[in-house]
Amino acid sequence: MLHLKRIGIQTYGENVAFLSAKCPHYKAESFRNLYRVEIAGLGRRIMCTLNIVENGDLIDEHSLGLSSPAFDDLGLPAGTPITLNLAAPPRSLDAVRQKINGAELTPDVIGHIVEDIAAHRYSKIEIAAFLVACAAFMTETEVLALTRAMASVGQRLIWDMPIVVDKHCIGGVPGNRTSMIVVPIVAAHGLPIPKTSSRAITSPAGTADTMEVLANVDVVNDRMQEIVRAEKGCLVWGGRANLSPADDIMITIERPLGIDTPEQMVASILSKKYAAGSTHLLIDMPIGPSAKVRTQEQALRLRKLFEFIGGELGIVMKIVTTDGRQPVGRGIGPVLEARDVLHVLRNEKEAPPDLKERAVFLAGHVLEFDPSLTGGTGQRRARELLESGAAWDAMQRIIAAQGVQQTRFEIGPITREIYAGASGVVHSIDCYRIARIARLAGAPLTKGSGIDLLKKVGESVVQGEPLYRIHATLDADFAFATDMAKQDYGFIIK
Repeated sequence: MLHLKRIGIQTYGENVAFLSAKCPHYKAESFRNLYRVEIAGLGRRIMCTLNIVENGDLIDEHSLGLSSPAFDDLGLPAGTPITLNLAAPPRSLDAVRQKINGAELTPDVIGHIVEDIAAHRYSKIEIAAFLVACAAFMTETEVLALTRAMASVGQRLIWDMPIVVDKHCIGGVPGNRTSMIVVPIVAAHGLPIPKTSSRAITSPAGTADTMEVLANVDVVNDRMQEIVRAEKGCLVWGGRANLSPADDIMITIERPLGIDTPEQMVASILSKKYAAGSTHLLIDMPIGPSAKVRTQEQALRLRKLFEFIGGELGIVMKIVTTDGRQPVGRGIGPVLEARDVLHVLRNEKEAPPDLKERAVFLAGHVLEFDPSLTGGTGQRRARELLESGAAWDAMQRIIAAQGVQQTRFEIGPITREIYAGASGVVHSIDCYRIARIARLAGAPLTKGSGIDLLKKVGESVVQGEPLYRIHATLDADFAFATDMAKQDYGFIIK
C-alpha cells in the first residue's frame, strides 16, 4: 500500500503521478515511464500519466506523488492509503482512429471521447491525435456535438434570470483588456454579466491574470452566483468554475501545436458560454494581419459558424468586427494592462483613447440586449455610465465582493527602450511579435513584466525615438526579451 503525497509541480491540465524506482510494493518494471495509471483511495479515483523517479529526495519508496492538479483532482489528504493499477485504454480511442481515417463521428461517439478526455483517460499524444484529426475535417453537426459534449461534462450554471449577457473576444491582439471595462459598465446598467475568463497560455496576459492584480479571481461557483446577484457582474477565473473542463485540457494541447481552426474555436468558446448559462452573447472579432482572424473572408466564415452553433444552443448571438492591426491600449502584461483599465474607469487623462472607445463600442452592443433600451442608444448609454463614474463604482463593488488583492504588484523595474530604426510613420505593428517579446520579458508569470507602448499605428517617429519600453523583473527574462527585440522589434515604419 502506498501513501499519497503532494508534489508541488504545476502540470497545466495533465494529471501526473510520481513513483519511486525503488518502490517495494509495485515494481517499476511493470509500470513503465509515461504509462497511464489509475490511482484509487477512499472511493475516489483518477487517471494519471506515470513518471518513474530515481531521486529519493523527490519521493520516498513508500509514497506515490501527485502533481498539484492531480492532487486537487483526487481530493484526498496527504498520507491517504492508495492503490495503483495500470489503466485500460479508453474504448472511445477506436473512434479517434476512425476520425484519423476521415470518418464523421456521431454525437454519442463524440460524447464518449469528451467524457474520457475530461476524466484524464487520454494521454497527451492521444488527445493530440484527436485534435489533429478534427482539424483536418469536421462537419457542422460534429462541431455542435463537440460543443454540447464539452459543456455537459462539467458544471452548468443555472440563473433565475430571463437575460444573462456575456462577451468574448476571439483574441490575438495584445492589451485588448476591454472585458474589465465592459463588465462594470453593463453591471452598472443592471444587466447580469457573469464573466469567467481564462489565464494566459501563449499570450502575455488573460483577463483573469490582469484582474488578479486588483482582486481575487479564484472564486467558487456558489460565491460567484452570490456576487452576480448582488453586484450584477463578476470577473473570475473560469478554471475554478469547472465549466467545460475537457476544453481546458484540449487547449493545453492545441496551443503548442498551433491548432486553432474555426470549428474548434467555436466549440471551445460556446461550450464555455453555454455552460456558464449565458442567454445573450457578444463576440468581438478583431481582424488584422497578425491577429487570429486575418481577412474578411475568414471573419464571414467564422461568423456563420458562430451563428449556427449558437442558434442551435439557444444563445442569442451578436458578432462585431474590430480593428486587429495593432495592440490595444499602451500596456501589455497584467500590471501594465490593469493600469490602463483603471485610467479608463477613473476617467483619467492618461486613459488610452483606443481602449476606452473600443470598450464603449462593445459595451454599447451588450447593453442593446436589454429590451427596455431603444435600439441604437447602447453606446450613448455606455459612455454615460463610464463618464459619470457609475462604472467605476460598480467595479469597486465587484472587487470588494471578490476580495481585494492583498499583494501589491509593481511594474517590472528592469527596463530598456526600443528605438525606431528609421524616420517616418508607423505603418503596422506585429501583434504576434510584440506578444512574444512581452512573454519573454516574464508576462504573465511575473505580473509586472511586459511592454509599454509609446507609439501606435499612424504616429510619426524620428529615427532613434523610443517605440516601446520593455519591463522585466528577472535579468534572464530581460535578456531574452531584449535579444528578440534586437532581431526584429515588430514595427514597420514607412
